[in-house]
Amino acid sequence: MAADFYQYEALLSDEEREILLKARAFLRKEIKPLVNEYWGKGEFPFEMIEKFRASGLAALAYEGYGEHKPAASHLLGGMLAAELGRVDASTATFFGVHNGLGFYSIYYGGDQEQRDRFLPAMASMDKIGAFALTEPLGGSDVSGGMRTTARREGDEWILNGAKKWIGNATFADYVVVFARDVDDNKVKAFVVEKGTPGFRPEKIEGKIALRIVQNAEITLTDVRVPEANRLHNIKGFRDVAEVLRVTRGGVAWQALGVMIGAYELALDYAKERIAFGRPIAKFQMVQDLLVKSLGNITASWGMLVQLARLQDQGIFRDEQSALAKEYVAARMRESVAWCREIFGGNGIVLDYDVARFFSDAEALYSYEGTHQMQTLIVGKSITGLSAFVG
Repeated sequence: MAADFYQYEALLSDEEREILLKARAFLRKEIKPLVNEYWGKGEFPFEMIEKFRASGLAALAYEGYGEHKPAASHLLGGMLAAELGRVDASTATFFGVHNGLGFYSIYYGGDQEQRDRFLPAMASMDKIGAFALTEPLGGSDVSGGMRTTARREGDEWILNGAKKWIGNATFADYVVVFARDVDDNKVKAFVVEKGTPGFRPEKIEGKIALRIVQNAEITLTDVRVPEANRLHNIKGFRDVAEVLRVTRGGVAWQALGVMIGAYELALDYAKERIAFGRPIAKFQMVQDLLVKSLGNITASWGMLVQLARLQDQGIFRDEQSALAKEYVAARMRESVAWCREIFGGNGIVLDYDVARFFSDAEALYSYEGTHQMQTLIVGKSITGLSAFVG
């Protein structure tokens, strides 16, 4: 791989490398041909789910659920997330919401009975998951001001409120909804199953990024959820933060993949595009853009490799995950812009792919915690002083 300038993939075992190469071939052959058509239409290619089901890529990181035994290392899991981003950020987001946010919420937040009930079908992708935390009037501040409420009534909970920007929600079978218990003011989590009365997801139209992802605004009106569907190990927002701590690193890996995908497109284009009688790759300013992009990729990859090692050792902290997301997403944003610049006018049409990477980078830069919020998490860690307002 041209972008693996320091040979980071060599850190994988032979077995892990084989899995990565198999995934790379699958994504190039089965997923990439679908992307531009559906991105342009703003629709989801449902045949993609069947293709992923056959690939065996879901739940590799979870002991006892994926095809890989034992569970895949965080390094392999991260490189697989990057491989997804390298092909298409929308696909990476769809898969990350299902396999990361949705799956991990139940894996971490549920008891064993709940894991056994929900996760096997999610591991096989017979059931698709989603994660509903963000609200129309609450993003990064939702921890202290969640408006969606839960009220217990016998063996049921009644949910009321709204959620927004919820990926996969228009068709997901299981949506993990977070709500504030009106009795103790603690955040709790509930698995709301598709078709539950009062649960109404409506697709968000007009997006300029991640157009394949079916983000929805969800209205919850007296939604009744059995106590058996309340995730019993989610006892407050601290537990929600644990889920985000783990999945935030996955978004950083996706951002690395987006950088790699854009860089590879720009490198190939620069070698082929002729201007003033020679390939534009011979121009000094074009080489400068390519080298700066490669530097960002290489530095980001090194950071994420060490983050994966810390995860595998079970010692990584919130601020380490936050720094990875903050740094890699920022480097992605500037690198993808440089790569699009190399295409000139061709860089704004889907035919050359890089326009899609350029647009999608804006979403990855913002979701799973904005650049500024990640900065404040790290800033509090290094100074011992909180700069959060409120």
